[in-house]
Amino acid sequence: MQYKFRPLSFAIAVAMGSLSMTVLAEDQNKEDERSVELNALTVTGDSETSTEGTGSYTTHSSNTATRLGLSLRETPQSVSVITQQVIQDMDLESLTDVVNQVTGVTSKVYDSSRSGFSARGFDITNIQIDGVPTTWEAGWSAGETLADPILYDRIEVVRGASGLISGAGNPSAAINLVRKRADSKEFTGYTTLSAGSWDKYNGTLDVQSPLNDLGTIRGRFVASYTDEKSFVDVAENEKSVFLGTLAFDVTDNTLVNIGASQQRNEPKGTQWGGLPVWFSDGSRTDWSRSKTTAPDWGEWSSTVTNYYANIEHAFDSGLKLYAAYSKTINDADLRLAYLSGTPDKVTGLGMSASNSWYDTRREQDNIDIYVSAPFQLFDQEHEVTVGFMHSDQDLVTNRRPASNVASVGNFYEWDGSYAEPTWGAKAEYTNQYTKQVGGYAVARLRLADPLQLIVGSRITNWEISGMEWNGDTYRFNHHQEITPYAGLIYDINDVYSMYVSYTDIFNPQNAQDRNGDFLDPIEGKNYEAGIKAEYLDGRVNAMFSVFRIEQDNLAQDDVGYLIPGSINQASYAAEGTTSEGFEIEVTGSLTENWNLTAGWSQFVAEDADGEDVNTRHPRRKANLFTTYKIDQLLLGGGFTWESSNYTIATNPLSQAEKLKQDSYALVNLMAKYQFSPELSAQLNINNLFDEEYYSQIGFYSQLAYGAPRNANVTLRYDF
Repeated sequence: MQYKFRPLSFAIAVAMGSLSMTVLAEDQNKEDERSVELNALTVTGDSETSTEGTGSYTTHSSNTATRLGLSLRETPQSVSVITQQVIQDMDLESLTDVVNQVTGVTSKVYDSSRSGFSARGFDITNIQIDGVPTTWEAGWSAGETLADPILYDRIEVVRGASGLISGAGNPSAAINLVRKRADSKEFTGYTTLSAGSWDKYNGTLDVQSPLNDLGTIRGRFVASYTDEKSFVDVAENEKSVFLGTLAFDVTDNTLVNIGASQQRNEPKGTQWGGLPVWFSDGSRTDWSRSKTTAPDWGEWSSTVTNYYANIEHAFDSGLKLYAAYSKTINDADLRLAYLSGTPDKVTGLGMSASNSWYDTRREQDNIDIYVSAPFQLFDQEHEVTVGFMHSDQDLVTNRRPASNVASVGNFYEWDGSYAEPTWGAKAEYTNQYTKQVGGYAVARLRLADPLQLIVGSRITNWEISGMEWNGDTYRFNHHQEITPYAGLIYDINDVYSMYVSYTDIFNPQNAQDRNGDFLDPIEGKNYEAGIKAEYLDGRVNAMFSVFRIEQDNLAQDDVGYLIPGSINQASYAAEGTTSEGFEIEVTGSLTENWNLTAGWSQFVAEDADGEDVNTRHPRRKANLFTTYKIDQLLLGGGFTWESSNYTIATNPLSQAEKLKQDSYALVNLMAKYQFSPELSAQLNINNLFDEEYYSQIGFYSQLAYGAPRNANVTLRYDF
């Protein structure tokens, strides 16, 4: 039965959520154990929210949505946190692995080095590092979705519109990567060695130490190296990651962090696009999961380098200042062959190759400054935060033309041994400059003991200019765009609270129509309401939310039309688009030995005529993972399930055809044995039942398969 959201369903949802979670509630009064003394800032840095060493599947507070450092229960939006313990237990190795475990968030690959994320029916284009948004596009992807979680303490995901902090963006979700810090005043760390399916080998080191007797100067170094092949023919990859960071307690109230990180991805046998969906007679193909379209020389190498510095100061008055600068450089080297066409079912002939060598460089500079101040009014404690963000980005792409391009021949016999063409001189292909400047103010006002109001607004100036590959230039400006934000939280008792929230949507887009004209920015509204709970003294967080998103000008594929002078799909602007649905999540430590994270989400996304939009995004998702410790043995397991999704594409007979992925579930298991306080061994098995599924179908009328059953064994030594 198809789910339809109705406004009255919120009242029912609240009752259902409260009833379903009562079994875990503790009927007792408790003090707020998360209050922090002013001077604790310099001693612990980020440790009040850090998840390292806690063994927990949840955290006490989040800054991603409002900059107010609210608990998850006090935040009037849906927030999920993938903690360090979840990352370790599930052996998550990339940002894509992480988002696949987040309630309501899904991913689809574009090819072997690119993925796209979505939530609530819309693409996610907002990836933050320590709360600062980064701008990126899948077309010139340079390692964004491959980010290694070893660099981060946790990953926070705020679903819905996040315009207060992010400015321009989709009302899908904001993904915030929160860096590890040099917090320890003692020498500590760990190292791991692992081996897995398809000749995968990895080694890591994470060590931190005080650098003076008082521990007021601390350092941390994180490094990882991976060498692996793939279930896909000729594909392999080398990945190296490092982070170096220093922390300085300049005074009792002042903390400075500086650091640098880099991740290098050096794949070979990279696919550009996917496998053909149809044979030339219009019948559907059925390839082996190991089949590839890549030549053995193909690569989509990327290097992500980040430099950063920030300062935190707490004044005696209670006012807190945070200022940060970061520079991110994304380099990519794309030497690729794109196979298109439809092979003959008998001879395998009919495919053609387009060979291209691109290199890209994107430099983004960010400034993030905000001040938070508590104040008293009408015998109540309140807080206000005022901030400023500046971001500018230069993207330059270069291209080398190819000559002496070999024919593909019989695609049945394709094994990657395809002759590399002769490359010409490098020349600039496209360039783009993007600048966003925003100022915001947000306040937490306690209207009464059980009632809080979060209210704020942002003003944004956004501009973009550049040159297309055909020499056409463009320039857009959007000035003084106002994004209001409001949330109301009512504490029912010490366990439960209810909330409602609202924010506007503003999102410029670079989609073009069949005439080559750029579409107007997406505009709309985001409504959300729900119930949240903290059980067992905050060790378990739970939430039930319902939402409604209204949008105009949403780009949709204009099937059968390309952008003039391009191979890219043309789009049209869908008016009156709505997305309605609900989400449930429970996460945390049910007992000292039992951790759990579980979630369910579903939505309906339609245009003004009731037609489904963004159908490539699954409408429903379930996720569950749990671990239980018995003496030295930790056992865990879970699954992710997605409902069906589809796209409409034109087959070789010039007919519109639905390309569909049926619903599927992936089951994962883990076991860890603690030989001693220092030494442990862990086994992870993914896709236990070897489910065969498409990780993408319909992108450029092609398809890609998800990974078969695989396993990884890790030895870890803590010191």
